[in-house]
Amino acid sequence: MTGAAVPPPRDQRWRAARRVLLVRLDNLGDVLMTTPAFAAVRDSLPAAHLALLAAPSAQLLRPHLPLLDEIIGFHAPWVKAGAAALAGQPPGAAERALLQSLQEASFDAAIIFTVCTQSALPAALLCRLAGIPLVLAHTRERAYGLLSDEVPDREQVATGMRHEVRRQLDLVARVGFVTPDERLRFTLREEDSAAARELLLGAGVDPARPYVLVHPGASAASRRYPAAAYGAAAALLRREGLQVVFCAGPGEGGLLDEAATAMGGGGHVLAPLRQLGTLAALVAGARVLVGNNSGPVHLAAAVGTPVVDLYALTNPQHTPWQVPARVLNHDVPCRNCLKSVCAEGHHDCLRRVAPAQVAEAAWALMREAA
Repeated sequence: MTGAAVPPPRDQRWRAARRVLLVRLDNLGDVLMTTPAFAAVRDSLPAAHLALLAAPSAQLLRPHLPLLDEIIGFHAPWVKAGAAALAGQPPGAAERALLQSLQEASFDAAIIFTVCTQSALPAALLCRLAGIPLVLAHTRERAYGLLSDEVPDREQVATGMRHEVRRQLDLVARVGFVTPDERLRFTLREEDSAAARELLLGAGVDPARPYVLVHPGASAASRRYPAAAYGAAAALLRREGLQVVFCAGPGEGGLLDEAATAMGGGGHVLAPLRQLGTLAALVAGARVLVGNNSGPVHLAAAVGTPVVDLYALTNPQHTPWQVPARVLNHDVPCRNCLKSVCAEGHHDCLRRVAPAQVAEAAWALMREAA
């Protein structure tokens, strides 16, 4: 009697993959924190086609992540920003269009990257419908036939979590994908540096002299240190002869105005930035970045610039990765709330950090780098 066929070892199945879909559907900062895991896949499968399925904003990363061959933009209805973007559209239209393109692409493997509060199963169902035979993800639920390979997700926000970068590196290691270089990835181009220099000169900044870059923005209100407090910290830095440059993203001009006004003069304010490469070059040229727990902090980690991170206690796993940093906050009983807006109304985890602490943290990082 002939026995049932024995499946090949896990690593062997995955090392035969030639077209791999990497799924990371949340914010740009989350994508940046997953780049070491992307690199582990690339190092293990140097000839494979690697495509990233991500929110459309991730297209901004395309020129800066040469380890990827393609970025596919998709508003996922099971992700907060994706659901908002799809409001008013016919239900299912975006999913059907994506499914058709995934079927045509003939991927033979997919890796779904999530935080511990997200479910991988909606994306896993899409992968199954697209005919992708190998699918890897963390999961809390019983996935049954939706995943070929899974890592049980036992992390709890309240009892401690791995860093987000480590979580995703551990995921891909499950199928044998590792890298000796666990740094965040972001490639700067010459045109990025040239654009940043032009912006600085236009704002009256001497790029040859040291400057501190202050970025008061963040997508969630709960993660924003008060703009006026940024201005007060900047005034303290300016008194010591440093050039202080304020920057922010689209729609954050009001934060820039408030911070610059609170500084009382002497700062250099750039218009809200739309080019990610220009922002990264500004960060790379700074002695220190001062900002919130947001994308620019992870850009700083990718380009090696020290960071003062005004880190709201909303979630614990997104601190600056492998870069000199000072993480500032005030401990509160409501820590790890996972809220986009402070549910208590006091915002004490950030509001009670004094501007003098921010300035001293920046000086400490500069002294260490000297």
